[in-house]
Amino acid sequence: MNIVLLDPRQTESELWSITSKRQLEHLKTHVDVKVGDTLKVGIKAGKRYLTEVVDVSEQAIRVKALYEEVIPKKLPVTLILAMPRPKVLRRLIQDSVTLGVEKIILLHSYRVDKSYWQTPFLQQLDHFIDLGLEQAGDTVAPQIEIFKRFKPFVEDVLPTLITVDTPCYVAHPYVESNMPYAIDHACTIVIGPEGGFIPFEVDLLIKNGCQALSLGNRIIRTETVIPYVLGRLFSSNI
Repeated sequence: MNIVLLDPRQTESELWSITSKRQLEHLKTHVDVKVGDTLKVGIKAGKRYLTEVVDVSEQAIRVKALYEEVIPKKLPVTLILAMPRPKVLRRLIQDSVTLGVEKIILLHSYRVDKSYWQTPFLQQLDHFIDLGLEQAGDTVAPQIEIFKRFKPFVEDVLPTLITVDTPCYVAHPYVESNMPYAIDHACTIVIGPEGGFIPFEVDLLIKNGCQALSLGNRIIRTETVIPYVLGRLFSSNI
């Protein structure tokens, strides 16, 4: 936890109170916070501050704002993910938020097991987002959307995300063209499921404006490919 995230309602008075059981346990056990220490505190969807601890009790840690700090910039990217296995989903959301992804879309595809959509983890996305923001020192959550039908999404929604200045890249190992390096523009990235997109899906993505590009001849796990491709595309921003 590199920043303490507070609801705006917790910051309406001069002194702000940290009351979350999880946050209190971390600050007391791992940080050993004491009166006079400084803490980085962010207001959800708002500003970030350096604060001073003025009181520590069993129920709360109270802080006062010293000055405003700069919030890390988002990456200008929409990340479209074929719905991963539930345990992987948790890590992918946290890591994508930590890396600064601006928008995340979870999408069904042929090789996505329908049972994945029943996972209770989908009801915990806000918690995973908070963990990612706390790691990055960020306060602004990405937008997350869910589409459970592949073809209608690709034909009706995806084209609205693509412009001349905002291309869409599909990571695909069996093409000759390579994914670019260090781009200076926004883009959309599409990552397939375990086993990859089937040929029909790849063809439909290309037909609707995507570029199928290779990351090399190694087959990479989803949880590995996301930080790799983001680092490759936005090496000057991360």
